Amino acid sequence: MTRSALKAVADDLDIPYYKAVGDECELFEHAFRHRLPLLLKGPTGCGKTRFVSHMAARLGRPLYTVSCHDDLTAADLTGRYLLKGGDTVWADGPLTRAVREGAVCYLDEVVEARKDVTVVLHPLTDDRRLLPLDRTGELLEAPDDFMLVVSYNPGYQNVLKTLKPSTRQRFLAIEFDFPAPEDEAAIVARESGLPEERVAPLVRLAGALRALKGQDLEEGVSTRLLVYCATLIRSGVKPERAIRTALIEPLTDDADVRQALLRVADIALG
Repeated sequence: MTRSALKAVADDLDIPYYKAVGDECELFEHAFRHRLPLLLKGPTGCGKTRFVSHMAARLGRPLYTVSCHDDLTAADLTGRYLLKGGDTVWADGPLTRAVREGAVCYLDEVVEARKDVTVVLHPLTDDRRLLPLDRTGELLEAPDDFMLVVSYNPGYQNVLKTLKPSTRQRFLAIEFDFPAPEDEAAIVARESGLPEERVAPLVRLAGALRALKGQDLEEGVSTRLLVYCATLIRSGVKPERAIRTALIEPLTDDADVRQALLRVADIALG
């Protein structure tokens, strides 16, 4: 499908809103067309998940999203036998369903999953595009319209939670960051309904708070939190209260740091 045709489909259908800030949409389309797995890396709340939802809908493919965590096992992805009415039946996991249906499977924060998960992914991320189901004896070959997408936040990496080079080099990779201020203001205004001129000061404040990352803060303000803040203001919450609730309190539990952030907000907003 050509780029113009995809845009026409996006205009006609109810597709999750996403404002491209570069060539990420075109790269996703190329990866899908050539059956290549994709890795998205970037800070929390910068739009990675929305991007995948947008692209899956734009391409007309079902989407299976898995939020990875410490207890996520390979069986959680592929499936397991369950007892139903006295019978033992096989139940596909989300990865298996995505392979069978030719869907997009998105593993969010893949480094949080147990190490056996990446072993299951390896045969799907090379020219074999296979998913072995040892418990059923099946060997599923992924159809052309199946796509594997994973993401992680490099800011949270440590020696215990990172992708091995042998895994990383099986994926194309796109780096995400927060949009430029004018783009972010347009996104937040579109998502919250708050006029863009009222969103612009919030975006400036977010930039000031993000500059503190690595000093008093582990993470800066996400675009998601900006949308929350603007939504509160649009609904009638006083800006000062909305800012504290959405942009300050979620960042820290330290009282001294919180007061310092409030002073930054006062300065940034004039």
